This record gives sequence, C-alpha cells and structure tokens, in this order.
Amino acid sequence: MTFPLWMQLLAEFAGTAILMLFGNGAVANHLLTGTKGHNAGWANIATGYGLGVMIPVAMFGVVSGAHINPAMTIGQAVNGMISWDKAGLYILAQLAGAFFGQVVVWIMYKPFYDKTENAGEIFATFATTDEAEDKANYFINEFVGTLILVFGALTILSLDWGKQAPIAAAIIVGFIVWGLVASMGGPTGPALNPARDLMPRLAHALLPIEHKGSSRWGEAWIPVVAPICGAIVGVFLAGIFF
Repeated sequence: MTFPLWMQLLAEFAGTAILMLFGNGAVANHLLTGTKGHNAGWANIATGYGLGVMIPVAMFGVVSGAHINPAMTIGQAVNGMISWDKAGLYILAQLAGAFFGQVVVWIMYKPFYDKTENAGEIFATFATTDEAEDKANYFINEFVGTLILVFGALTILSLDWGKQAPIAAAIIVGFIVWGLVASMGGPTGPALNPARDLMPRLAHALLPIEHKGSSRWGEAWIPVVAPICGAIVGVFLAGIFF
C-alpha cells in the first residue's frame, strides 16, 4: 500500500520527534539535578535511544520507511533508492520533528533545567560532543557508528523474514541502536543522525536556559557530515549484499 506524501512526511516528523523524546528524554532524566532518574546510568540512555528508534520504525515503517534520520535519507538518495525531491521533503520533516521533540523534552524537564548549574550536563541533554576533544576521533566514531546502523537496518529490512515480519525487524533495528549507544557511545554520545544533533543544538542556542553555556557551533559540522558519509557507505554496502 502506498500512502500519500503528506502522510509520509507526517510520519517522518512524528517518528523523529518520538526519537528525541525517548532518547534525549533519557539523557535529561539521567543528568539533570533532582529528577527521579538522576544518575540512572548509561544503560538508561542506551535503552531510551534503542526504544526511540524501535517504536517509530514499528509505527511508521510501512508508511514512510521510517527513515527518521537525514543521513539514512541522503544515503538512499545517493544510491538511487529515493528521489532527491522526496528526500528533501523527508529531511525537512525530520529536522522539524527533531526540533519539536527537543523543545518538548525541555518543557517537560524545565524545573530540573532550572536546578542544574553544570553547563556541560545541560548541553549533553541536547547535543553531542567529543569527550577527548579530538575532532578526528569525533568524526571517526560518528562515521563508523552510522555506517553500522544503516548497513544493519537495511540488511535486516531486506531479508525475507524482515519483510514478512516488520515488527520483528523493527525490534532488531532498535537493538542495533541500543547496542551502538551502549558500546560506542562513550566517545561522542553518539549522534548517528544529523537531525538528532543539529536541531537540538539549535534549540539549546535559542531556549532561555540559565547556566547553559556555549552551544559549541565550532564542532557542529561533525555530527552532520560524518553520519551522512557513513550512511552513504552503509547503503552502498547493503546494496552489494541485497
């Protein structure tokens, strides 16, 4: 069944917003002062992001493909799997969804943002940064992580059982993200998704948050460019196998 374009765009908007609510919501719950989940740990964050991908893919996979990631969309456009006109609209919907979802996270956690004085912890609830302060390391981690995510997701969704059991495939894709955040999240976050980093970073710059510090625009290109490059390679590799 083919859904109308407006419904596909709405699915990309809603799916990306849900990703931010689950993912950065988990980060906020862990880091912000006074929350019931304060210091819940990295496993809590990995769970949030894993479910933040799993649920939108299960909900919207049949509608739009549930890209919920401009890197995935660009990777597919470069490899001829989606038209550039449609890809551009998908990306706009994803960016808008990421911004909306992050603002909702801020609204829900505002009393705890007001209590938190550590600028680094506030920033971490919005965007990523390289803990080693090494931009090459930042790029490599985002590139490799996104390559694995895209290659893995497209491979699973291309298998016969993945096509016949889309909910099961969505669960496995969620576990890929879960595993990537748990195992490779230490150096950068990770982002693995330009919308997940760029739009929350913009929200961080615009929202009236006390003690928020810098939005670190000097490194903002890395979690945009590196995931796109990784996704292009990931889609290409998936095409070789399937």
